[in-house]
Amino acid sequence: MPVHGKLSLALRNCVCWTHSLAVIAEIKRRSPSRGDIRVVLDPRSQALAYQNGGAVGISVLTDTERFGGSADDLRAAKSAVTGVPVLRKDFLRTLEDVEESAEMGADAVLLIVADLEPGHLAAMQSAAHDLGMDALVEVKDEMEIQIASDIGAPLIAVNQRHKPEDSAFTVDYRIAEQMAQHLPDDAIKVAASGIGVEGGTTVAAVRDAGYDAVLVGEALMLADDPAEAIKAMRIAHSAYL
Repeated sequence: MPVHGKLSLALRNCVCWTHSLAVIAEIKRRSPSRGDIRVVLDPRSQALAYQNGGAVGISVLTDTERFGGSADDLRAAKSAVTGVPVLRKDFLRTLEDVEESAEMGADAVLLIVADLEPGHLAAMQSAAHDLGMDALVEVKDEMEIQIASDIGAPLIAVNQRHKPEDSAFTVDYRIAEQMAQHLPDDAIKVAASGIGVEGGTTVAAVRDAGYDAVLVGEALMLADDPAEAIKAMRIAHSAYL
């Protein structure tokens, strides 16, 4: 599948040249399942720590109601790093949302299959590509994987967190491994939610299942030294190989 933007290029380079699992590190102040994580934080210093740890991309929650984030968080993170693409993670539903993301300075957007009709999902992905952004298409089951495959999604993330019918947003740590075999061979495969947390899904497990990258939020937001936490994930992966 073609490379459309900075995030997909960075991920492919990581996979092809370093043969290591890429880390997309997330800035997240709170979550519906855990509540407050780190409400008071400096997105600039957090983003810089992620860059120093070797993160290939940075995800920023801009949803205010559920996650306490904002567009200012994304702009601050973007201004702090050099050469690390920034993903806008939010509940985007319109073409205007995609355009707004580009205006914020995002290099990529999250598009959630469960929230969008297939035709609209395809249109939003195309709009993102036309604006020079990547679209990370989020799925959680085989039916949604098929939809992502049908629109030719180059980047697919398997989210292990139940939503929206589960108001607690709980995590099923088995989903990434179960869904791996159903993902298109030529897509960049990202495992998300519950990665690296105590009792959660390990980096080794998702790499063994065939994923190219992990998107990690809570484990890094709670780490005393986020840069070292990312390095430890990469070392653990290398040791596993």
